[in-house]
Amino acid sequence: MHNAKWLLVTLAAMLASVSAQAADGVHRRSPCVGYLVMDADTGRVLRSDHSSAEAYPASCTKLMTAHLVYRAIRCGRLKKDDFLTQSDRSYREPPSRIDLQPGERISVDDAMKALMVKSANDVAVMFAERVGGSVENFVDLMNEEARRLGMKHTRYVTPNGLPPPKGSKRGFDRSTAQDLAKLAATLLRDNPEILDYTSLASTTIVGTGGKTLWLQNHNNILWKRGFKVKGADGLKTGYNNAGGCSIVLTGRRGGHRAIVVVLGSNSAAERDRLAGELLEDALMSLE
Repeated sequence: MHNAKWLLVTLAAMLASVSAQAADGVHRRSPCVGYLVMDADTGRVLRSDHSSAEAYPASCTKLMTAHLVYRAIRCGRLKKDDFLTQSDRSYREPPSRIDLQPGERISVDDAMKALMVKSANDVAVMFAERVGGSVENFVDLMNEEARRLGMKHTRYVTPNGLPPPKGSKRGFDRSTAQDLAKLAATLLRDNPEILDYTSLASTTIVGTGGKTLWLQNHNNILWKRGFKVKGADGLKTGYNNAGGCSIVLTGRRGGHRAIVVVLGSNSAAERDRLAGELLEDALMSLE
């Protein structure tokens, strides 16, 4: 009986340890869960490490949202001078967000700035509702497109990458460095104008009543002293507590473009140091 009780206690401890690792160790590590460096012009992988390891991409999820927005624009279902409306649902999204009340509107052009520069979670939902008809339909479109692109280890559950609410069974958005590099390469090939937004270190948009809202880019490699890399011009950072810090980065120098994905770092500084070094090395090797 004593041995059986000891076995049960030991098993419970082991399960708790595995659960803790799944929450805190598998989806964020030092310096990262995985990375991949790609020649954007040829698709050739220059460097990689655990690039097929799954983690939580957080706001890097918004790259798929932007991809579907561009598809809607190409199909004529959306124009840059159209307006999006803040709904009750989008208004309830937690920060990062913009200063709009339910019923107030923002142009598609300014909404793209808010999505790519400020990483506005409410704007991602506004796009989802406009393009997909509902958030749920839009997420279905995200997963369909992920399958079409061969993103075999990606599963979307939100248009913005937010973690599930406490007590929810929804789960996290999941992806890999390899899959996110495929998405970035597709975006850059089909919609290079996305760099008009992702390259902005900061910008302004017009808010309610003509109020000017200032937006600062979370991508430190574009502008921050000690992290800036010459030629860097996008694309998106992401962070949540369970998944750590991630980045899908790109830059161009000497006529050559590289893509770097760093997924699941323990800190923004670790992520930015590694991603910056990988981008610098890639651009130098391609020159």
